[in-house]
Amino acid sequence: MAEPARFYHTLRVRYSEIDGQGIVFNSHYMTYCDVAITEYFRNLGILVVGDDAFEFALVRATLEFKRPARLDELLDVHVAVPRLGNKSFTARFEIYPHEDKRPGSPYLEAEIIYVSYCVEEGRAIPVPDRVRERIERYERTGI
Repeated sequence: MAEPARFYHTLRVRYSEIDGQGIVFNSHYMTYCDVAITEYFRNLGILVVGDDAFEFALVRATLEFKRPARLDELLDVHVAVPRLGNKSFTARFEIYPHEDKRPGSPYLEAEIIYVSYCVEEGRAIPVPDRVRERIERYERTGI
């Protein structure tokens, strides 16, 4: 991302997330992205669980590890949705030390492609208009 995204979610690195080297084990960064995209949608007023939930599935993830995060650090997971297709959308993530948004300083950069998904039918479906409208408005205006 050229500049930090409008939305971010803060979390703390827990003991169970570090490895023998004392740094965040790589797979936990996917969990951080998953938590952040859920909070992104919550911020937009879009349910991801329950009746009338927007269901989506991950189809591709690319992660670039820049430097390690460590136990007890606060992390800001920035989320932007720069591309919204018919059935899919691309989310970009950057994880920074809490309140540090200097270009070039993230712990991780990731790009994840998701599809809008119908569990009952077991297939990708078009992104619902109500979801599309909220994402487009938020990415354009921050509201």
